[in-house]
Amino acid sequence: MPSWTVDLPDRLDTFLAKDGRMLSRARAQAAIEGGLVQVNEAVVTKSSMRLQEGDLVTVEQIRPDDLPAIIERVDMHLEILYEDSACFVINKPAGIAVHPGSGMPADEKTILHGIAKEAALVHRLDRETTGCLLIANNPEALLFLQKQFEDRTVQKSYLAIVAGIPDPPAAVIDASIGRSTVDRTKMTILGSGKAREARTTYTTLQSASGAALLQCDLHTGRTHQLRVHLHAIGHPILGDSSYANAVSDRLSAEFAIENLCLHSWKLQFMSPADQKVHDVIAPLPEMFTSTLKKLMMTI
Repeated sequence: MPSWTVDLPDRLDTFLAKDGRMLSRARAQAAIEGGLVQVNEAVVTKSSMRLQEGDLVTVEQIRPDDLPAIIERVDMHLEILYEDSACFVINKPAGIAVHPGSGMPADEKTILHGIAKEAALVHRLDRETTGCLLIANNPEALLFLQKQFEDRTVQKSYLAIVAGIPDPPAAVIDASIGRSTVDRTKMTILGSGKAREARTTYTTLQSASGAALLQCDLHTGRTHQLRVHLHAIGHPILGDSSYANAVSDRLSAEFAIENLCLHSWKLQFMSPADQKVHDVIAPLPEMFTSTLKKLMMTI
């Protein structure tokens, strides 16, 4: 994904239309509204957003035919875990992308299709990841909530079922992540200047059948962070074909695990509606609980 660092304050769509970054302002606006643009690793869908010096703007690699048409609302029966006048949290199901992207069928429905037109994603989850996803109801709420992600005051806890049993049972993974130079669809641990700081804390909750259930707390929000970090310490998430090793492939095949065993379990944030901190917990999907049972674990 191409990215640029902002030198001078500017509108987001204007910035993208300058210096050959995108072909036109209209194309930039279509990409923004389609959820293909991130500012400081948070999805932004407002073309008029004001950029500040030092902001990092990233655009998913797209071709003219990849630009989404106007997103029309579709009732996807999304489970709402928390809601107020400024924002809401859904329990994202597996197998649904959060927004249209390069290479996706034009008629594929995403989370953006399932929320109100004025609403916007505050952050992202991978297609196969389930659980808490925070959505803002208006531009002011979006900026308020994204600031919390930038300041790292949001607490994000995930549950992951991994291959092998980590030793030590609890630790901090502090390893910078960047785009792989071999496969541009993947991320990897890098020591170069293009890598960005990434920090994860994990705690082993249970272990059985050569696998472990981990609670993972994210202190940063890099693309594929948990998948990359757990793979890097030799304990890939079961059901993850992109970041697998021989052990995780064997366990996934042995126990017929086809879905990514990663769940956005808990989310703590301050709502702009009441200026209070809220704790939201997403119930485990049936796929996750059935996998635990297969492995002789429970939660």
